[in-house]
Amino acid sequence: MELNIARATRNEIGVKKVYLVNLIYLVYDIFLMALVRVSENTKEMLVKYAAELQGKLGGRITLDEAIRDLLKNARIKDPLLLAKARIGGRSEDALKELYRERKMDEERARRRLRI
Repeated sequence: MELNIARATRNEIGVKKVYLVNLIYLVYDIFLMALVRVSENTKEMLVKYAAELQGKLGGRITLDEAIRDLLKNARIKDPLLLAKARIGGRSEDALKELYRERKMDEERARRRLRI
């Protein structure tokens, strides 16, 4: 589409400006935005989360905003819950075994020292 500014209508100039603005945003996205690689499964989950968030908040939500929301809400509410998760599903059994072993160690130490 060749455009002679002297003979161009206002609409044609407006379209040309829109193309220029879109091109500027495209260049910005390509050169200044960080690239984050995720698996297809993670991308699907993120898109679903963004859709849920969009339904709650209304309006359009980008993946960047969805990630930001996830990170804001990821604060640990209960540190003990995190500790239990790291130990495994049977943390009570592991704790009982730890106390039992500790008691046996103390009894051995008493016998050695004859306390």
